[in-house]
Amino acid sequence: MSTPRLDYLAAAPQAIQALSSTGKYLIAEKFDPILKSLVELRVSQINGCAYCLNLHSQEARAHGEKQQRLDCLSAWRETNFFTEREQAALAWAESLTLIADTHAPNDVYANVTKHFQGKELVDLTLAIININAWNRISIGFHKPVPVREEK
Repeated sequence: MSTPRLDYLAAAPQAIQALSSTGKYLIAEKFDPILKSLVELRVSQINGCAYCLNLHSQEARAHGEKQQRLDCLSAWRETNFFTEREQAALAWAESLTLIADTHAPNDVYANVTKHFQGKELVDLTLAIININAWNRISIGFHKPVPVREEK
């Protein structure tokens, strides 16, 4: 367990409010909460952000996501649990999260644009960017993961 490094909200509340505004925008635009949770979880798995994994798995279940899909998310390609649209979003999320290695390849882009166009693709991309930013803040400043009481 790591020791928290900095209370970033107390140190820079306006900056954190600005970052939070992207999430608020996505909620206001009624971006699919299940898809958003899946993307947030997959990106957080790649980045190794325990705080965000804990938070977004709870949110996904609250939105009605099935535990089996959450359990198998890191191996989504090996299951038939995810729709083609979800698969395209997950592939796009992985590609952008690992952009230094992938450079957002044309085949991944072509596939995601079969399911998301215009504003919806921008919104998906903002969700991916946003969770990557939160992962880096939470990991960088060692945001503690609260212990939750299981039912």
